[in-house]
Amino acid sequence: MEKIFGNKMKKTIIICLLLVSVMGFSQTKITAVKVGDRIDVIVNKFFFTSYLFAKNEKYPFFYPVNGPSGAGVTSMRNGIWPHHSSLFFGSDDVNGGNYWNKALSGGQIVSTREEIVENNGPRLVIENDCIWKRPDAPAPIQDFRKITITAPTKDVFQIDFEVTMEMLMDVSIAKTNHSLFSGRMDPSLSVDFGGTMIDADGAQGEKGTYGKPSPWIDCYGKRGDKIEGMAIMQHPSNNWYPAPWFTRDYGFFSPTPLNWPKDDKATLFKKGEKIHLKYRVLVHSGTHETANIAGEFKKFAAEK
Repeated sequence: MEKIFGNKMKKTIIICLLLVSVMGFSQTKITAVKVGDRIDVIVNKFFFTSYLFAKNEKYPFFYPVNGPSGAGVTSMRNGIWPHHSSLFFGSDDVNGGNYWNKALSGGQIVSTREEIVENNGPRLVIENDCIWKRPDAPAPIQDFRKITITAPTKDVFQIDFEVTMEMLMDVSIAKTNHSLFSGRMDPSLSVDFGGTMIDADGAQGEKGTYGKPSPWIDCYGKRGDKIEGMAIMQHPSNNWYPAPWFTRDYGFFSPTPLNWPKDDKATLFKKGEKIHLKYRVLVHSGTHETANIAGEFKKFAAEK
């Protein structure tokens, strides 16, 4: 009887622990608060990121982007190429305007609407409308963004960034490496400081990944006794998929087809044309293997 009772107790304890685990996951609460020109995002009681859209910035962007350890995984205004702002979307050389770096007068992506449409639940949804403009020139593009933030596990925070670019006139984007969705890692996680940059085929570092098409790239490194990083994935439905990557060992990475246009000429769009792009960002503990980045990409690719 004691043996049977003991086995039953063990099974009951295991079931209870599993239920607690499942209940804990289902109770993940993601909250956003709009404070002036930013939206702060909290996962349970953990400050994850802010989405900033101040009128004196070049473009809206995420900063900080905190990893599961609580430390930031991205860099803003770093000493090397200080115009990189953490996790962002923009482009240079658009009808002669610069919507990536340098003075605001050369071009600016200005937020016209920021709305939290889902809040205080297992996922957060933000909608953001933007206009690309510069003085003394008509606006060439407007874009519509949907940002969805979830926390699949305690070791992974997820940002889904969808953007539709609508051409307000015929648009020419000259060949440029400064284009579209981009991330800038904290120096401590970069290849230059002992970190890893790896793509879906296992190619590593700037030398192995620069100019190479790949569904995703993951960057991670060790700080103290913890490893964490950030992966960027591009969805198979995207134009130019899989776009080649512009990478740097100091911590910059971006899937940017506009640096390798057909026939090495400018990329052209007609007035009224729309380009829809979807990216997934995973901020994670561990390596690309322990975080199962390849498996997570399969899930992303299967989504419509």
